[in-house]
Amino acid sequence: MSERELIVDNLKACWASCNELYGSLEGDQWDVQSHCPDWTTHGVLAHQVSVEQALSGWLPESVETPPPFGDVAGYVTAAMAMSGPELAALAAEVWAGRVAELEALDDEVFARGSITPVGPGTYSRFMAIREFDHWMHERDCRTPLGMPTGNGGPAAEMALNEVHLSIGYIAGKRVGLPDGATMRFDITGAVERDVYVQVDGRAREVDHVENPDVTLHCDSMAFMDLACGRIDPEGPIAAGLVTWSGDAEIGAHAARNLRFTM
Repeated sequence: MSERELIVDNLKACWASCNELYGSLEGDQWDVQSHCPDWTTHGVLAHQVSVEQALSGWLPESVETPPPFGDVAGYVTAAMAMSGPELAALAAEVWAGRVAELEALDDEVFARGSITPVGPGTYSRFMAIREFDHWMHERDCRTPLGMPTGNGGPAAEMALNEVHLSIGYIAGKRVGLPDGATMRFDITGAVERDVYVQVDGRAREVDHVENPDVTLHCDSMAFMDLACGRIDPEGPIAAGLVTWSGDAEIGAHAARNLRFTM
């Protein structure tokens, strides 16, 4: 499977799961506070669908062609005026259109240079970031609503990749791992991954460290929630979903300072 096919398949899976979630909501469920401080469940969906409306019909010619994010605010205003069921129906329609658009593209378009939310990249990376956004936002709503989430599989792996790509920044800037130190992120649960970081002037990922100074042991969903600033770290620490070994001071600090995005 090509990178393009994997991204499109994962977006389709995310949108199908979101359709199932939002299509099932009733009454006050639309007003439940999500894990995003500024948004209820209704607000999260308004954000999700409005970005895709802005991206519909747009393709980059190069990194000099910015996405039409200036259109998002107008779409959000219209979405917030809708009832929950009306918005869910609109989302299903917009996402179906996006699936048709993306499935019609070839590898050349996905390899094309594009501005992304994290700077210059490719259209492929841009769509992988969109997958991450939808994957997280579904859980931002499902968890406060008390609805179960499936946190493994290809879509979860792709979402975790977006955090993984920033692991040097997280370890160096957020955790503050000192020069000469090494760290292992032991991610387990629905997604399993070992990630090693070494600081040699700057923090960077390395293939392996035999005896890291500190190891952070994290359940994969707790890791995602903490890295994305969704929850208070004390919750998963108390629940044993985040623990540490090795340097206790660095480990305790790391567990409480993973947030790099919201």
